[in-house]
Amino acid sequence: MGANAPHDEGVDRRVEGDPVDGDVLSLLDPAVQDWWVDEFGDYVPENSGYFTPPQREAIPLIHEGENALIAAPTGSGKTLASFTAIINELYRRERTEGLENTVYCLYVSPLKSLANDIHRNLTVPLEGIRERMDDRGAEVSRIRHAIRHGDTADSERQAMLEETPHILNTTPETLAILLNSPKFKKKLETVEYVIVDEIHSLADSKRGTHLSVSLERLQAMAGNVTRIGCSATVEPLEEIGQFLVGTEGGATAVAEERQPRDVEIVDTRFLREYDLELATPVADLVNTAQTTIRSAFYDQLYELIQGHDTTLVFTNTRSGAERVLHRLREMAPYDESNSGAHHGSLSKDKRQRVEEKLKDGTLDVVTTSTSLELGIDMPHVDLVVQVGSPKSVASLLQRVGRAGHRVGETVTGRVIALDRDELVECAVMLKKAREGFVDRVFVPERAQDVAAQHVYGMAINGPRPAAEVKAILRRAYPYRGYSEKEWEQLLTYLQADYEGLEERNVYAKIWRDENDPPAGEHHHPEYDVGQRLIGKRGRLARVIYMTNIGTIPDSFTCDVFTVGDDQWVGDLDEEYLDTLDPGDVFVLGGDRYAYRYRRGSKVYVERTGDRPTVPSWFSERLPLSYDLGREILAFQRRVLDRYDSGGRAALRAWLREFPIDENGVRALARLFDEQAQFAGPESVSTDDRLVVEEVLDRDEYRRRYYVHSNYGRRFNDGLSRVLAYRCAQQTGANVSIAVADNGFSLSMPLNRKVDVVGLLRETEPAAVRNYLRESLEATDRLERYFRINATRSLMILKRYKGHEKSARRQQISSEMLLGFARDLEDLAVLEETYREIIEDTLNVAGIEEVLRDIQSGDLSVVHHQPPAPTPRAFGLATLSASDVVLTEDQDAALRDFHERVMAHIDE
Repeated sequence: MGANAPHDEGVDRRVEGDPVDGDVLSLLDPAVQDWWVDEFGDYVPENSGYFTPPQREAIPLIHEGENALIAAPTGSGKTLASFTAIINELYRRERTEGLENTVYCLYVSPLKSLANDIHRNLTVPLEGIRERMDDRGAEVSRIRHAIRHGDTADSERQAMLEETPHILNTTPETLAILLNSPKFKKKLETVEYVIVDEIHSLADSKRGTHLSVSLERLQAMAGNVTRIGCSATVEPLEEIGQFLVGTEGGATAVAEERQPRDVEIVDTRFLREYDLELATPVADLVNTAQTTIRSAFYDQLYELIQGHDTTLVFTNTRSGAERVLHRLREMAPYDESNSGAHHGSLSKDKRQRVEEKLKDGTLDVVTTSTSLELGIDMPHVDLVVQVGSPKSVASLLQRVGRAGHRVGETVTGRVIALDRDELVECAVMLKKAREGFVDRVFVPERAQDVAAQHVYGMAINGPRPAAEVKAILRRAYPYRGYSEKEWEQLLTYLQADYEGLEERNVYAKIWRDENDPPAGEHHHPEYDVGQRLIGKRGRLARVIYMTNIGTIPDSFTCDVFTVGDDQWVGDLDEEYLDTLDPGDVFVLGGDRYAYRYRRGSKVYVERTGDRPTVPSWFSERLPLSYDLGREILAFQRRVLDRYDSGGRAALRAWLREFPIDENGVRALARLFDEQAQFAGPESVSTDDRLVVEEVLDRDEYRRRYYVHSNYGRRFNDGLSRVLAYRCAQQTGANVSIAVADNGFSLSMPLNRKVDVVGLLRETEPAAVRNYLRESLEATDRLERYFRINATRSLMILKRYKGHEKSARRQQISSEMLLGFARDLEDLAVLEETYREIIEDTLNVAGIEEVLRDIQSGDLSVVHHQPPAPTPRAFGLATLSASDVVLTEDQDAALRDFHERVMAHIDE
């Protein structure tokens, strides 16, 4: 298809002196050429032609029917290139053969708003090309396009059966439902193209895993499908390309025998010019009063906004977005007519109003957390301000890429750091962004809950050989290493082959036997006798599947009561409870509470005057990427080299090579100068040294170990659990944990002592998974993730016979099932719960890698015992939460630590 498509008679509109653009244009039908040249003839002069670099490369590949991953900046026309090549073929076919009443192209996006935007934008090329064909005398019918997702009305869905869109825009969840729709799935058997937009935002989650299996099911129905992936910033490109296209091989092929499908990579990620700078409101972020820092920050932000037409301000939390907008409206001429906030806690209507105004260019400033990182076209945004660290280079580039939304325009972004830890982070981030570095995406592997949904869905579509179902699953990239043991584990669960499971209202979802299906089920005559078949169980199987699938978990808030008197003191997002262990202290409503235990949706606490150990933003902020963490450690080694060669002055001179303002240069130089004077250069962790800092806190009778493992919060959450578990085994004491992106702390009574350095050196990488598994027993995190996976695996039904079970009620059912599940051998749902926590949220692979480096000697472990926390440990010691402001008690603790450091230096 595509390669040998004939054109109308006529002269191709080639570009004089530009054979590349001429060759690309020659692939297009003359009417399509007319439209393209008329639309873009004067639009991209910076590219010396009609096509942007990703368009020049992508259109010929799609024309030839090649799978392609297009990596290019926001606004470079990669999605338009994908659609243009496909529309070209559809109009050619409509003119010569006529199009059937069926779907030829699927566009899949992670966001409904993005699907809506693309749907509107598709009208322009479709109508424009049709008009030019009419002008040429080739009267053609309309190429229909429609959008279908969870918000689509039933009447519109029914209408699509009567008059089917040739191009269908949808989401991963809706695609999975359509694959099991008795009538509409027939319309998908003709699909020849699939576009997956913003693929980087799907690949690292179970939504992407779910989509990857749906694409394999689609290909099994429709035959060979050309797959096109679009992404702005993603790495590694080859792996994401394989994630897009999957693998080839039969059901019996082991991982090393499976053959990856071909995919072409269009890498034009760095074709745009970036104007990026890191700003700091003041040069001294420790001794300057917080009121002064806040005032300087807002003055700086106001000046930036006033100097641009439309500014998009990203904060790291939703509350931060609201707080910044509120302050701007207090100090400047902003109101609802020219400013707004956009985040997930706002209603759909409010978000859409802000989106429309952004598209129209009628807003001066919009504050947001993550919700505008992807999605709608915002042509009027000419500045992006990021408050605090976005935690990865990929996220930074994605966010600032919302400015200058056209090729040829410079992307202008400003990052404002408000504490010294984030200053280090952001300095490295901006430097690496300039150098073309992008953090890796990590794809979840072999998720059993997603597999359960799809195997059930395939069984519902009719009895079929189990080997065929297994082969389809294994062709999806996340399941390329799916073992026979995991397959049998899954089917044992789906058949409810556990005594006592049905007594707990968990029933078999499929049957499997050697020859004939159970009474009442229909045998497919094409299957040979002796093949092991699987099929669905239950009259309501299809309804259960259609109303319960998907991977986005429900959540709820938990009521918080004081132990003893049952006094209600507020509520907490249940995700926040993942971070709390008994004894942890947090702030709620301005008061401090020590967490004790949870019962269902109720949390029990005790009032305390102790210092908080878990900041309120912990569950909402993105974690630092593992790859950027390693780059920060390499940066710190180079900092020490410059400092050793000429002190603070030499260090300042070197830092001026970075995209940092003078305040930032001076603050960074002061930080490392004070660290070196107080505890020596060897007290700084680098890419070849891991520092463990032991501080005796006699005032609170605690021994605190600060581990400077700058590998991100997921890594530190995992490693801290391993060490705390082993420390508790050795001492019998309750070990408290506090986790940040640049390290973690372990705290125990002063009269207990553990050789933490020895534990790091002795812990075998191969033993980490078992330690983590044991440390998770009886934790709130295990209970919550089990509920989520039980719901995804359809062990707990969210919707059944018209009734909906809330997340609170799901949790109650889950807690009863978890006790039973622990006594079963290899229950797929429980095993997936451990796998997801250990691999996807605690970065076990990174922990194993670092421990291997320690054992090989590539990474030394150094122990220090300073009289007070060192400057690089201030963030760990105070858990400074710089979203926009620091709380007063953290501010006071920070000054106290700094005074102790300076007093020691002066001695």
